[in-house]
Amino acid sequence: MKSFKSKFLLVLMSFVFILAGCTSKESSTDEKDGTNSEDQPYEVAMAYINFTKIDDLPLVQEEINKIAKEKINATVKLIPISGAAWQQQSNLMLTGNEKLDLIVSSSFFGYNTQAAKGQYIALDDLLQSHGKGILEVVPEHLLEGNKVNGEIYGIPSMRDWGSYYGFIMRKDIVDKHQIDLSQVQTFEDLDNVFKIVKEKEPALTPVVNTSIISVANVVSGGKFDILGDSLGVMSFKDKKMVNMFEEPEYVDAVNLARKWFQDGYILKDSATSQEAAANIVKANKGFGYFSHMKPGFDVQEKGITGYEMVSVKLSDVYSYTDAATGFNLSIARNSQNPEKAMEFINLLYTDKDVMNLLANGIEGKHYEVKAEGVIGLPEGGTESNYVFGQWQIGNNFLTYPWVGNPANYWEVMKNHNDSSIFSPAFGFTFNPDSVKTEIAATTNVINQYKLGIESGTLDPDKSLPEFNKKLKEAGLEKIIKEKQKQYEEWKEKK
Repeated sequence: MKSFKSKFLLVLMSFVFILAGCTSKESSTDEKDGTNSEDQPYEVAMAYINFTKIDDLPLVQEEINKIAKEKINATVKLIPISGAAWQQQSNLMLTGNEKLDLIVSSSFFGYNTQAAKGQYIALDDLLQSHGKGILEVVPEHLLEGNKVNGEIYGIPSMRDWGSYYGFIMRKDIVDKHQIDLSQVQTFEDLDNVFKIVKEKEPALTPVVNTSIISVANVVSGGKFDILGDSLGVMSFKDKKMVNMFEEPEYVDAVNLARKWFQDGYILKDSATSQEAAANIVKANKGFGYFSHMKPGFDVQEKGITGYEMVSVKLSDVYSYTDAATGFNLSIARNSQNPEKAMEFINLLYTDKDVMNLLANGIEGKHYEVKAEGVIGLPEGGTESNYVFGQWQIGNNFLTYPWVGNPANYWEVMKNHNDSSIFSPAFGFTFNPDSVKTEIAATTNVINQYKLGIESGTLDPDKSLPEFNKKLKEAGLEKIIKEKQKQYEEWKEKK
């Protein structure tokens, strides 16, 4: 009898546990759907990089939610994180348990590593079931370029994915001293421009690049795909992995930077300053800066510097591996409803009203449409109080171009993108696991020398041989060999 009672109790307890399990599953399903019995819309939490405080963000969010609620029964909660805090705060969000559905991911912040660690959800199946609009507008090679271990973990923003290199400068100074920019065909030709500015505008530093984008990095740009870390790069010319710091093009670039530095053309604290070059121009302390560029770059930088800007293009258009992985939207591993998250991403690639709200704010309040098909500030407005970095998110080709750009700006951008010379390694991702020790050691050497050399602060005749010697001692050649091996394996599978 005792045995029977024991067995009965065991069966009863098992039944209770099964019921509890069902209840738990039903509960978790409700949470995952983000809806209650009244079918309330699911709130998609989206974290992105913010560069300026936007007081009107709640108003714009409300307008986006009116559309999203009607179309996909979802709303969005926009979570801005400052650029300075992004690395730390986004890592905490991805490794913690707070509610997070969508997050901007980037090769600049460890996209491949985060995907491999499982911090993002693979999107291939979700794209087929809830993201058909994305598949129709995003070029296949960009999605392919975002694959990690054969799966897609981020949807790239539709923007410029080709870059050319050159120098951008204040137009008022160019006009004042009648500087003939048609004579500037190469980086070396800028020497005459800098000489005029130094002599006639002593309060302005001719070149105000800082450690954010170094001088020689741009001057040698277009010849190498740095693959995220500069430790073994893809040479466009040789179509193989090389040590960039020994290549003739790089040596020429650092020698030119050194000459300009010694002539007093480059900012003295260029190697250490964290200030954005555009902000130095805005403060009326600088003439111009080297950068990678795109159509409409002059208009974009005018909005930051407050001055009419003019640029010279000094390279072809190149597209690197980070064109695909540079800025994406990924679904976080702790998303409670990946399906709704994907549906919201789909809106950002297909719905013109949603993208214009996100990118430009509310029509009539933050901008008005001009007769020529571009947008500008509302009448009487002098400065927009809604500036969103839309290039990191969604389909920018759906948005209005700002005044100063042609009405067919996005057609111009498409032609620009189509003219790109693609990196031989486009779509290749490197797995660093086997050379982690060497990467740590060589990164320390990079941090010690690279910015000093590329800004012209250090004498390359002495510092460059030291730099390369220490890189080799730290294991650079082993890293290059491993990258080349993985690249060959990847190429065979294409």
